[in-house]
Amino acid sequence: MNSIVCVKQTPDLQQVRIRKETREPILENVPLTIGNIDKNALEEAVRLKEKQEGKVTLVSVGGEDLEETIKEGLAMGADDAVLVVDPQLDGAESAVVAEMLAKAIRKIGDYDMILLGEGSSDNYSGQIGPRLAELLDLPQVTFVRSLSVEGNLLRATRNMDDCLEVVEVELPAVVTVLSEINEARIPAVTQILKAGRKPKEVLSLSDLGVSAASLGKQVRTLSNKAPLQERKQIMFKEDADAAVAKLVLALKADGAVGGY
Repeated sequence: MNSIVCVKQTPDLQQVRIRKETREPILENVPLTIGNIDKNALEEAVRLKEKQEGKVTLVSVGGEDLEETIKEGLAMGADDAVLVVDPQLDGAESAVVAEMLAKAIRKIGDYDMILLGEGSSDNYSGQIGPRLAELLDLPQVTFVRSLSVEGNLLRATRNMDDCLEVVEVELPAVVTVLSEINEARIPAVTQILKAGRKPKEVLSLSDLGVSAASLGKQVRTLSNKAPLQERKQIMFKEDADAAVAKLVLALKADGAVGGY
Protein backbone atom coordinates (compact mmCIF):
# COMPACT_ATOMS: atom_id res chain seq x y z
CA MET A 1 0.00 0.00 0.00
CA ASN A 2 1.74 3.12 -1.25
CA SER A 3 0.04 6.26 0.02
CA ILE A 4 0.60 9.90 -0.77
CA VAL A 5 -0.43 12.36 1.92
CA CYS A 6 -0.84 16.01 0.96
CA VAL A 7 -0.16 18.32 3.88
CA LYS A 8 -0.31 22.07 4.35
CA GLN A 9 1.96 24.29 6.39
CA THR A 10 -0.14 26.46 8.73
CA PRO A 11 0.45 28.64 11.79
CA ASP A 12 0.21 26.78 15.10
CA LEU A 13 -3.31 27.83 16.08
CA GLN A 14 -2.69 27.11 19.75
CA GLN A 15 -0.17 29.94 19.79
CA VAL A 16 -2.20 32.52 17.86
CA ARG A 17 -3.34 35.48 19.95
CA ILE A 18 -6.13 37.94 19.08
CA ARG A 19 -5.50 41.68 19.13
CA LYS A 20 -8.18 43.06 21.44
CA GLU A 21 -8.64 46.41 19.73
CA THR A 22 -9.16 45.10 16.19
CA ARG A 23 -10.04 41.44 16.85
CA GLU A 24 -7.38 40.42 14.32
CA PRO A 25 -5.10 37.41 14.79
CA ILE A 26 -1.49 38.14 15.66
CA LEU A 27 0.58 35.85 13.43
CA GLU A 28 4.00 37.41 13.94
CA ASN A 29 6.50 34.94 15.44
CA VAL A 30 3.90 32.16 15.50
CA PRO A 31 5.64 28.84 14.67
CA LEU A 32 4.52 26.90 11.61
CA THR A 33 3.29 23.33 11.74
CA ILE A 34 1.45 20.72 9.69
CA GLY A 35 -2.32 21.25 9.76
CA ASN A 36 -4.14 19.26 12.43
CA ILE A 37 -6.46 17.32 10.11
CA ASP A 38 -3.58 16.66 7.73
CA LYS A 39 -1.93 14.89 10.67
CA ASN A 40 -5.00 12.65 10.93
CA ALA A 41 -4.65 11.83 7.22
CA LEU A 42 -0.96 11.02 7.75
CA GLU A 43 -1.75 8.89 10.77
CA GLU A 44 -4.23 6.85 8.76
CA ALA A 45 -1.69 6.34 5.98
CA VAL A 46 0.96 5.19 8.46
CA ARG A 47 -1.50 2.73 10.03
CA LEU A 48 -2.30 1.29 6.60
CA LYS A 49 1.43 0.92 5.94
CA GLU A 50 1.90 -0.88 9.24
CA LYS A 51 -0.84 -3.36 8.27
CA GLN A 52 -0.02 -3.85 4.60
CA GLU A 53 3.57 -2.63 4.24
CA GLY A 54 4.33 -0.21 1.38
CA LYS A 55 5.40 3.40 1.92
CA VAL A 56 4.05 6.83 2.77
CA THR A 57 5.15 9.90 0.83
CA LEU A 58 4.40 13.45 1.94
CA VAL A 59 3.71 16.07 -0.71
CA SER A 60 3.44 19.74 0.09
CA VAL A 61 3.52 23.14 -1.62
CA GLY A 62 4.77 26.29 0.04
CA GLY A 63 7.48 28.85 0.72
CA GLU A 64 11.13 28.47 1.54
CA ASP A 65 10.64 27.41 5.17
CA LEU A 66 8.60 24.36 4.14
CA GLU A 67 11.55 21.96 4.48
CA GLU A 68 11.82 22.56 8.20
CA THR A 69 8.10 22.10 8.83
CA ILE A 70 7.90 18.83 6.90
CA LYS A 71 10.25 17.14 9.39
CA GLU A 72 7.28 16.80 11.74
CA GLY A 73 5.46 14.62 9.22
CA LEU A 74 8.56 12.52 8.56
CA ALA A 75 8.93 11.98 12.29
CA MET A 76 5.31 10.76 12.49
CA GLY A 77 6.08 7.88 10.13
CA ALA A 78 6.25 9.11 6.54
CA ASP A 79 9.11 7.57 4.57
CA ASP A 80 10.00 10.48 2.31
CA ALA A 81 8.72 13.81 1.06
CA VAL A 82 8.35 15.70 -2.21
CA LEU A 83 8.15 19.47 -1.79
CA VAL A 84 7.32 22.18 -4.29
CA VAL A 85 9.03 25.29 -2.98
CA ASP A 86 8.85 28.84 -4.25
CA PRO A 87 8.31 32.19 -2.47
CA GLN A 88 5.20 32.81 -4.60
CA LEU A 89 3.62 29.61 -3.28
CA ASP A 90 3.59 30.87 0.29
CA GLY A 91 -0.13 31.38 0.94
CA ALA A 92 -1.11 30.48 -2.62
CA GLU A 93 -4.79 30.03 -3.42
CA SER A 94 -6.42 26.60 -3.65
CA ALA A 95 -6.46 26.35 -7.46
CA VAL A 96 -2.71 26.98 -7.69
CA VAL A 97 -1.89 24.62 -4.82
CA ALA A 98 -4.00 21.81 -6.29
CA GLU A 99 -2.32 22.21 -9.68
CA MET A 100 1.19 22.10 -8.17
CA LEU A 101 0.28 19.07 -6.03
CA ALA A 102 -1.07 17.28 -9.10
CA LYS A 103 2.12 17.94 -11.06
CA ALA A 104 4.28 16.70 -8.20
CA ILE A 105 2.16 13.57 -7.76
CA ARG A 106 2.45 12.77 -11.47
CA LYS A 107 6.23 12.81 -11.05
CA ILE A 108 5.96 10.32 -8.16
CA GLY A 109 3.83 8.03 -10.29
CA ASP A 110 3.43 4.89 -8.17
CA TYR A 111 0.65 5.20 -5.56
CA ASP A 112 -2.53 3.47 -4.42
CA MET A 113 -4.20 6.25 -2.46
CA ILE A 114 -3.96 10.00 -1.95
CA LEU A 115 -5.06 11.20 1.48
CA LEU A 116 -5.76 14.73 2.71
CA GLY A 117 -7.48 16.40 5.60
CA GLU A 118 -11.06 17.41 4.76
CA GLY A 119 -10.03 21.03 5.27
CA SER A 120 -7.01 23.01 6.38
CA SER A 121 -6.59 24.29 9.92
CA ASP A 122 -6.44 27.91 8.83
CA ASN A 123 -9.27 28.50 6.33
CA TYR A 124 -10.95 25.08 5.92
CA SER A 125 -12.03 25.73 2.34
CA GLY A 126 -12.19 22.00 1.55
CA GLN A 127 -11.23 22.64 -2.08
CA ILE A 128 -7.91 20.85 -2.51
CA GLY A 129 -9.20 17.26 -2.38
CA PRO A 130 -11.94 17.67 -5.03
CA ARG A 131 -9.70 19.81 -7.24
CA LEU A 132 -6.93 17.23 -7.04
CA ALA A 133 -9.28 14.37 -7.91
CA GLU A 134 -10.46 16.28 -10.98
CA LEU A 135 -6.94 17.14 -12.13
CA LEU A 136 -5.73 13.55 -11.74
CA ASP A 137 -8.98 12.03 -13.07
CA LEU A 138 -9.45 9.89 -9.95
CA PRO A 139 -12.52 8.94 -7.93
CA GLN A 140 -12.84 10.74 -4.60
CA VAL A 141 -14.34 9.91 -1.23
CA THR A 142 -14.88 12.82 1.14
CA PHE A 143 -15.84 13.29 4.83
CA VAL A 144 -14.32 9.90 5.73
CA ARG A 145 -14.49 8.91 9.40
CA SER A 146 -13.20 5.33 8.98
CA LEU A 147 -11.77 3.24 6.18
CA SER A 148 -10.37 -0.18 5.35
CA VAL A 149 -8.61 -1.62 2.32
CA GLU A 150 -8.92 -5.14 0.95
CA GLY A 151 -6.91 -5.80 -2.17
CA ASN A 152 -7.77 -3.06 -4.66
CA LEU A 153 -11.00 -2.05 -2.91
CA LEU A 154 -11.41 0.83 -0.46
CA ARG A 155 -14.38 0.72 1.91
CA ALA A 156 -15.09 3.99 3.71
CA THR A 157 -17.68 5.34 6.11
CA ARG A 158 -18.61 8.97 5.45
CA ASN A 159 -20.07 11.31 8.06
CA MET A 160 -22.88 13.23 6.33
CA ASP A 161 -23.98 15.03 9.53
CA ASP A 162 -27.52 13.62 9.50
CA CYS A 163 -26.45 10.06 8.60
CA LEU A 164 -23.50 7.78 7.93
CA GLU A 165 -22.85 6.53 4.40
CA VAL A 166 -20.74 3.49 3.52
CA VAL A 167 -19.14 3.51 0.08
CA GLU A 168 -16.74 1.29 -1.85
CA VAL A 169 -14.36 2.43 -4.57
CA GLU A 170 -11.55 0.88 -6.55
CA LEU A 171 -8.07 2.26 -5.99
CA PRO A 172 -6.31 4.51 -6.77
CA ALA A 173 -8.54 7.19 -5.28
CA VAL A 174 -8.42 10.52 -3.45
CA VAL A 175 -9.65 10.37 0.15
CA THR A 176 -10.31 13.34 2.45
CA VAL A 177 -10.64 12.48 6.14
CA LEU A 178 -12.24 14.04 9.18
CA SER A 179 -10.39 14.56 12.46
CA GLU A 180 -12.56 11.89 14.10
CA ILE A 181 -10.95 9.14 12.02
CA ASN A 182 -8.11 8.71 14.53
CA GLU A 183 -5.85 10.38 17.06
CA ALA A 184 -2.58 11.39 15.45
CA ARG A 185 0.53 10.10 17.17
CA ILE A 186 3.11 12.34 18.80
CA PRO A 187 6.58 11.33 17.59
CA ALA A 188 9.27 10.36 20.07
CA VAL A 189 12.52 12.30 20.31
CA THR A 190 14.41 9.54 18.48
CA GLN A 191 11.92 9.70 15.61
CA ILE A 192 12.35 13.48 15.39
CA LEU A 193 16.12 13.07 15.20
CA LYS A 194 15.86 10.42 12.48
CA ALA A 195 13.41 12.53 10.45
CA GLY A 196 16.19 14.86 9.31
CA ARG A 197 17.91 11.94 7.55
CA LYS A 198 14.88 10.78 5.59
CA PRO A 199 14.93 11.59 1.85
CA LYS A 200 13.34 14.80 0.62
CA GLU A 201 13.05 15.93 -2.98
CA VAL A 202 12.68 19.67 -3.38
CA LEU A 203 11.17 20.80 -6.68
CA SER A 204 11.08 24.29 -8.10
CA LEU A 205 8.43 25.69 -10.40
CA SER A 206 10.77 25.18 -13.35
CA ASP A 207 11.15 21.50 -12.40
CA LEU A 208 7.40 21.19 -12.94
CA GLY A 209 7.45 23.14 -16.18
CA VAL A 210 5.71 26.12 -14.60
CA SER A 211 6.70 29.76 -14.85
CA ALA A 212 6.06 32.18 -12.05
CA ALA A 213 4.15 34.45 -14.46
CA SER A 214 1.69 31.64 -15.26
CA LEU A 215 0.50 31.41 -11.66
CA GLY A 216 -1.77 34.38 -12.27
CA LYS A 217 -3.27 36.61 -9.62
CA GLN A 218 -3.37 35.31 -6.07
CA VAL A 219 -6.28 35.59 -3.67
CA ARG A 220 -5.44 38.08 -0.94
CA THR A 221 -7.19 37.86 2.42
CA LEU A 222 -8.34 41.34 3.41
CA SER A 223 -9.83 40.36 6.76
CA ASN A 224 -10.59 37.28 8.80
CA LYS A 225 -12.12 38.91 11.86
CA ALA A 226 -14.62 37.01 13.93
CA PRO A 227 -18.18 38.40 13.54
CA LEU A 228 -19.21 40.92 16.16
CA GLN A 229 -21.83 39.48 18.52
CA GLU A 230 -24.14 41.79 20.42
CA ARG A 231 -25.13 40.61 23.89
CA LYS A 232 -28.68 41.40 25.08
CA GLN A 233 -27.69 40.93 28.72
CA ILE A 234 -31.14 39.77 29.84
CA MET A 235 -31.18 38.17 33.28
CA PHE A 236 -33.89 35.99 34.86
CA LYS A 237 -33.81 36.18 38.64
CA GLU A 238 -36.78 33.91 39.40
CA ASP A 239 -36.47 30.38 40.77
CA ALA A 240 -35.08 27.77 38.37
CA ASP A 241 -38.39 26.54 36.86
CA ALA A 242 -39.76 30.03 36.31
CA ALA A 243 -36.45 31.28 34.90
CA VAL A 244 -36.28 28.39 32.41
CA ALA A 245 -39.88 29.04 31.30
CA LYS A 246 -39.18 32.74 30.75
CA LEU A 247 -35.93 31.92 28.93
CA VAL A 248 -37.76 29.61 26.52
CA LEU A 249 -40.41 32.28 25.84
CA ALA A 250 -37.71 34.88 25.22
CA LEU A 251 -35.85 32.58 22.79
CA LYS A 252 -39.06 31.85 20.90
CA ALA A 253 -39.87 35.53 20.66
CA ASP A 254 -36.40 36.17 19.32
CA GLY A 255 -36.74 33.40 16.74
CA ALA A 256 -33.84 31.41 18.21
CA VAL A 257 -35.98 28.31 18.80
CA GLY A 258 -39.19 27.08 17.23
CA GLY A 259 -42.44 26.38 18.99
CA TYR A 260 -44.03 22.95 19.36
